[in-house]
Amino acid sequence: MLCWIPCFFLGFLFWGSAHGVPQTNARPDVTDQELFWGSDQYDFAIVLPAAGLECFWHFAHRGERFYLNFMVQWVMGVGHDRHLSVTVNTPSDLLLSTVDDAKGQINFEAAESGFYQMCFSNFHNRFGSMQVSLSFGVYYDTYQDPSKSEEEEKKKEEISKELNNTLSVIETTTHKVETYVFHMFRHYGFSRMRKSVDYFLLQSNSKYITWWSMALSLLIVTSGYLQLLFLKSLFVNNTGTEGEKPRC
Repeated sequence: MLCWIPCFFLGFLFWGSAHGVPQTNARPDVTDQELFWGSDQYDFAIVLPAAGLECFWHFAHRGERFYLNFMVQWVMGVGHDRHLSVTVNTPSDLLLSTVDDAKGQINFEAAESGFYQMCFSNFHNRFGSMQVSLSFGVYYDTYQDPSKSEEEEKKKEEISKELNNTLSVIETTTHKVETYVFHMFRHYGFSRMRKSVDYFLLQSNSKYITWWSMALSLLIVTSGYLQLLFLKSLFVNNTGTEGEKPRC
């Protein structure tokens, strides 16, 4: 009987280690392709099916600026409603912002660290799909290195005073230029979205005009042929004598 106690104790330890491992993945039900990390800019397009819903998660630290730009490029199917429902939720599953339009921009400062959820719903089109261009990411308004402590900052200030603040001025100016370049590319991406929307609109109008022109041409030819048959049926051909002419 006593020999079963160590075995039972070891089995209990193995069971606890298998079921008591701390969870390192923030979203275990989400694949790695749907999670985005880092302070980078993401720019791509997705296709939403009829009444479809697509969600993405992006990690942001507290104090960072989170931005999201979206624009509907084309709509196919029945209805052709270009409205897109967009919602952004905080890591604590609270609704932070919502937009219901064909294009929009969302920009806010992250109040807490964690994964922010972005959902795009095409419930306006029950029988049509749409392509949406997305651009989102995080950035800092002012440069701040989170890896440096306050003591290092004080030492840096003392050293910079001795060096006439030359290095500090160069570093601050460099990061300001990087921030301005980042915003320039961000606005350039949004203007590129508009250009792609105009291109798809022109292509759609060209196809629309081409098909309607072909349909009207076919209608004109068909109506002319039917009129010719109708006029021909008004004349009676008498083949009895050669001297008689066709009469109406």
